Amino acid sequence: MNDWNKITIYCGDNGDRDAADMLSRQLGVPLADSMGEALTLVFDGTGLSLVGYGMCYQGDFARMLSRVTKGRLHHEMLVKLAKTKTEHPVAVDAAAGMGEDSFLLAAAGYEVYLFEQDAVIAALLRDALYRAGEDDRLREIVGRMHLSEGNSIELMPRLGITPEIVYLDPMFPPRKKSGLIHKKLQLIQKLEQPCADERELFAAAAAMHPKKIIIKRPLNGAPLADRKPSYTVKGKAIRYDVVVI
Repeated sequence: MNDWNKITIYCGDNGDRDAADMLSRQLGVPLADSMGEALTLVFDGTGLSLVGYGMCYQGDFARMLSRVTKGRLHHEMLVKLAKTKTEHPVAVDAAAGMGEDSFLLAAAGYEVYLFEQDAVIAALLRDALYRAGEDDRLREIVGRMHLSEGNSIELMPRLGITPEIVYLDPMFPPRKKSGLIHKKLQLIQKLEQPCADERELFAAAAAMHPKKIIIKRPLNGAPLADRKPSYTVKGKAIRYDVVVI
């Protein structure tokens, strides 16, 4: 069970009160006068953050600049797998999370359509995209990232496009060694559960008729929806299963 029933929204110093009020109405969560006991969405002068359990997380694409500059971008496994000769390629990220992988694809020249089902995660991602759009170093990249909130299984068919790739990165099951999990995942796993509709997700991705579907998996995890990949590329902690359509 997730921690939706424990969320608080709080507007701190120099926070955007109008944005806090709007999110409060959207989520059906009261705007509180103080921090909550569990998860709190905090609006302050730096934007929107998720705070709780002794941790604080805020999306920040500026932290990824080192991965997309000075010739490093094309060493990224995902970018290598997504390499294409198509001009103005299009990708769909069906489970965007905080959008880091979509950012890599956008930096590589893809127009990326992102879907995120969890309203809190979508709000954090939208705030991160907005702040990145104000940064001269990031504006062009995030300008190619288009976020929609909702279930990608239902929304992908409405795009009416044939993407070069569909990227699937559903939430992994929690690791037993929780100390190894990044603080972002520790907090987000309080909200979003591992994918329960793997077969439907894969079928919706395949129905878009991409050239290939790229699936991010735990290094030793089972294939998504038990679908045998055309080939696999392994990293130190994760692997990519590629299904050529």
